[in-house]
Amino acid sequence: MEKTKKALSPSERSYFDRVHTWGRIWTVGALLMLLSVPTLICLHLGVWPPAKDVFQALKTVIPIYWGTAVVEVLTYTPMLGAGGTYQSFVTGNITNLKLPCGLNAMENAGVKANTEEGEVISTIAIGVSAITTTLIIAVGVLLFAPLLGVITQPGNAFEPAFTYVLPALFGALGAGYFRKHWKISVFPILVGVAVLLFAPTLPVGTLLFITIVASLGGTLLMLKLKWI
Repeated sequence: MEKTKKALSPSERSYFDRVHTWGRIWTVGALLMLLSVPTLICLHLGVWPPAKDVFQALKTVIPIYWGTAVVEVLTYTPMLGAGGTYQSFVTGNITNLKLPCGLNAMENAGVKANTEEGEVISTIAIGVSAITTTLIIAVGVLLFAPLLGVITQPGNAFEPAFTYVLPALFGALGAGYFRKHWKISVFPILVGVAVLLFAPTLPVGTLLFITIVASLGGTLLMLKLKWI
């Protein structure tokens, strides 16, 4: 007999209703804020770009970013939950900061995504990450503003550090997962490398979606062959 899907309790339904309500409000609010900046500048200066030029520029950009946006929503939502997803898309830096923070917090807490516990842990972790990031950026801007021009100059001794910040971050985070689950890591890594060889400018969100599909397909195949 097929198992019936467990119905959400009134408290769970109320929680998710509030998450989606406030998530939509803040998402729309963030979009309006972003659009208000160029609009207010145009109003203040009394200068508007020709509609023909705007649409001409958007014609090449929209297909790329709309495709990436759809892929990112489908990819990140199952991993971060509703609350974490809304926070991530409003505050930004999903791949660099929010996704690693959410996944790492759930792993350390011993909970899984798409569970009540995972939803709570992911939401808290990403919220704290957003606050911490804002504070660190503010402090960094104030402290490093006088030195930034010096340490970022081409040929400076610090230049390699800025080049390898993201590889170092993801290498450190990925090493733990690869060590624990090395069998199921081999296939998606090979697929990702192969894709980048043929399409090195592919957006990160699209590449992530491809490697996730490869990971799921490879894992199912290995389970079928009883390799894991």
